[in-house]
Amino acid sequence: MRLLLKGWYPMPALEFIRSRLDPEWEIRLCDREQVPASLEESEVFARELGEAHSFVSMSWSAAMPGAPELLLLQLPGAGVNQIDFDAVPPQCSVCNVFEHEIGIAEYLVLAILEWEIGLRHMDASLREGVWSDGFALGRPLHGELHGKSVGFIGYGRISRETARRLRPFGVRLRACTRSPEKGDEFVDVIADMDGLDAMLADCDYVVVACPLTDETRGLVDADALARLQPSAVIVNVARGEIIDEQALYEACHRRQIGGAVIDTWYRYPTAGDPDTERCLPSRYPFQSLDNVIMTPHASGWSGGLLERRWRVMIDNFNRLSRGEPLLNVVHAPG
Repeated sequence: MRLLLKGWYPMPALEFIRSRLDPEWEIRLCDREQVPASLEESEVFARELGEAHSFVSMSWSAAMPGAPELLLLQLPGAGVNQIDFDAVPPQCSVCNVFEHEIGIAEYLVLAILEWEIGLRHMDASLREGVWSDGFALGRPLHGELHGKSVGFIGYGRISRETARRLRPFGVRLRACTRSPEKGDEFVDVIADMDGLDAMLADCDYVVVACPLTDETRGLVDADALARLQPSAVIVNVARGEIIDEQALYEACHRRQIGGAVIDTWYRYPTAGDPDTERCLPSRYPFQSLDNVIMTPHASGWSGGLLERRWRVMIDNFNRLSRGEPLLNVVHAPG
């Protein structure tokens, strides 16, 4: 069976994959990132895809070459918004992979603690000899996470791992989700999406951690932001488009809310294109606001992520060759 990998893979990564694949598998490489696109190169890719039984990619469109042998389109991440499911070959399963919830949960705990305590501001001030905080000069008290309330929009792997870590801090936890029956011992209150307005009005922090779908695009709009408390902070680790871009900027700029921690954005650079590798992530100047923490879609990009993901994907390839049920199926054949 043939596994097609598109792009450049370092030798240690290939050795890791080969050492765990069943012997039935042959790895085929088609490097479209180092070679400029051309008719010849496109023909190479079309031929390789036409013979592949499994292909690793985050995207699939109607423009893809024919893949009559393809049985598994394995996404190396969780998002499916770049997959045209109508164009997927009828005999092919589509599976995704998670394993980013550990890194994102740690990021969220850090973000909320940083907002409460303000470590980076204390450090910057003291480096200038300014004792802007602390008891030495009787400066204002910093915040505590204990007793605060955190609400999750979406209660999947990311929210659950975050709730597990926040619980020992003495935080009150709420969630709104399409599947409220999947509540657990970590959240105090869980409701369906009809309970979103009540949750927004109740929480000190609101974490956006739901998938981007037609239903969630623009879910957090100006009206939703207006329901937040004036001191509330919204944290987005899902997709930028779930929060209305202009409404979020204006809410922070006007200090209608306490602020935002934003990891997922509205503009992204293009790898290998020097004209776009350096770009601001929004058409609005979030970078000018002191009540916004900006990070470059890095919350889940942690040290153990890739190995954990490859272990799951390799397990899926071996399941395919053995005729066993696949993991994380988001689209079944037919």
